[in-house]
Amino acid sequence: MIRFENVTKTFSTGATALADVTFEIGDGELVVISGPSGAGKTTILRLLLRDVLPSAGTIFLDDTVVEKVQKKGLASLRRKIGAVFQDFKILEDRTVEENIGLVLEILGEKDEDISKRIHEVLGQVELSGKERVFPRQLSGGELQRVAIARALSFKPKVLFADEPTGNLDSETSRTIARLLNDINQEGTTVVVATHDETLINELGGRLLALDHGVLTAHHKKT
Repeated sequence: MIRFENVTKTFSTGATALADVTFEIGDGELVVISGPSGAGKTTILRLLLRDVLPSAGTIFLDDTVVEKVQKKGLASLRRKIGAVFQDFKILEDRTVEENIGLVLEILGEKDEDISKRIHEVLGQVELSGKERVFPRQLSGGELQRVAIARALSFKPKVLFADEPTGNLDSETSRTIARLLNDINQEGTTVVVATHDETLINELGGRLLALDHGVLTAHHKKT
């Protein structure tokens, strides 16, 4: 499903975020990408979304060569990837259902289908009944679950969570880990980029370790 072949990314500042990185993530896998801040974890997501282009190497998402996707094909590419971020990226002046529904509206879904899907994903993240609540009324863990629900709303093939517990305590990190494990068990490919040891220990799947852009470990978690 996802394949990086000898990928290097050097920015205009001269900083190398990834150095000759090769790995593969299969359909339905759960993979943890670990490493300290600046290791290159976020760059992997940006490359997958074609937000930036590799300096060298090739990136595949299914049979698509990501760097060759033209502007008109970006929406289709990005619809395959649901992204979750450390800072939630939730709109404070909109309710939970409005935050989730906005994505589906942009995709042109019908109103009745949007309502049905919002109900489904909120149930999936254990937030049923919170549809009309505003973000300021929610805890950090609940906000991240809303962000996960929003990312799942358009049924992506891949859920990519970038430091999803960076602003959360250890107990809440365990809750998010359980949720991500469950989402993976339901068939979604899950990729988690994190340096949170609690999250790493609680997640199943396989581990990729990055250090200053270099892939230093690649093995199944025990």
